Amino acid sequence: MEDRKTLNLDELQKIARDIRQDIIKMLVEAGSGHSAGPLGITDVLVALYFSVLKIDPKKPSWPERDRFVLSAGHLCPALYAVMAQCGFFKKEELLTLRKLGSKLQGHPSKVDLPGIETSSGPLGQGVSQAVGMAIAGKMDHAPWRVYCLTSDGEQQEGQTWEALMLAGNRGLDNLTFILDRNEIQISGRTEKVMPLEPLIEKYRAFNLAVLEINGHNFEEIILACSKAREIKGRPTMIIAHTIPGKGVSFMENNYEWHGRTPNSQEAEKALEELKKEVDL
Repeated sequence: MEDRKTLNLDELQKIARDIRQDIIKMLVEAGSGHSAGPLGITDVLVALYFSVLKIDPKKPSWPERDRFVLSAGHLCPALYAVMAQCGFFKKEELLTLRKLGSKLQGHPSKVDLPGIETSSGPLGQGVSQAVGMAIAGKMDHAPWRVYCLTSDGEQQEGQTWEALMLAGNRGLDNLTFILDRNEIQISGRTEKVMPLEPLIEKYRAFNLAVLEINGHNFEEIILACSKAREIKGRPTMIIAHTIPGKGVSFMENNYEWHGRTPNSQEAEKALEELKKEVDL
């Protein structure tokens, strides 16, 4: 694995601000795609790729790498931007998002982009795939871990709970789930469309260890991932509370931006806000 510099919190925050600007530029160039979720999950992905995951961007198929599964495939603009920043591919390619023949499809494609572990799109399937990887890792006595980012909307899928039941039953302590708890989905607020709470009690009933964090606090994200590595005998679910549309005032907490793309004027305003953003 390539030796990577340990970044401080200010550096991680700067990267996240740059990533959010890249996401807006990608979306307006593509003319389609999801806005709110990618902006909201950026901090979690930055923390994972720059401080948590054991990976080598120059060797994306390195056998001892940690496996990262993006079950909520519609969040891929954030993932692509983070991967480019890490060095998996050139940043210039970000503007090919959703273009015909691009490596950067509207949902991640394992066959097109090295560094993508699974092709994802149908919600809930990535959770099952991550469980399968973790079982394989246990069978092989492998040193790597599996991390799976899932959305709260996916918790409305029956397949998700079947997979969590299996993960808990098999005691997969090499598996960490991260829930993007932004409380929106394409048709409204999750608690109005299909109430999910009480999630903590539900996960614990399935034999998962549960940690709850602010998904925009790098210290909390990194510490939670560290704690998950120390938990034995069961998988961990990290509930990361995030703000959909984070950093853009007219997108924040507005479910209508779940699957909407900014036009050129909206993108200009969003970029102005992101450039001025000051982390408190």
